[in-house]
Amino acid sequence: MTDSIAVTHEPTAHPYSPAYAVAGFGFVSGALSVDEHGIAVDGTTAALDAAIARLGERLATIGMTLSDVVKTTYFVTDVSLRDQANRHYEKIFATPRPARSFVEVAALPYGATVEIEAVAYRA
Repeated sequence: MTDSIAVTHEPTAHPYSPAYAVAGFGFVSGALSVDEHGIAVDGTTAALDAAIARLGERLATIGMTLSDVVKTTYFVTDVSLRDQANRHYEKIFATPRPARSFVEVAALPYGATVEIEAVAYRA
């Protein structure tokens, strides 16, 4: 059923969809801690805010919002960000909060320090 599928059409040099919706689910490719021009954001709080902002933008392209998110995966270049990310998560998401995985990686594209991917659902 192609009428139940929505794909973002934002211009990209990448071979994947930034967000994809099917059967009430939204799948969002990793949103990096970059500003709206693709420049890596400095500072932990600013990086978390930027990644969430990019995630929200991608969700919007498939008609969803952060309130539709049911699962996130955080990729960070420094696992010591976990406590600050937990406090940030409490501010961003209402209870019950989405499930989350938190993974340290060696590096992220464009010099970003945080990348968040998500699964969303709307009945």
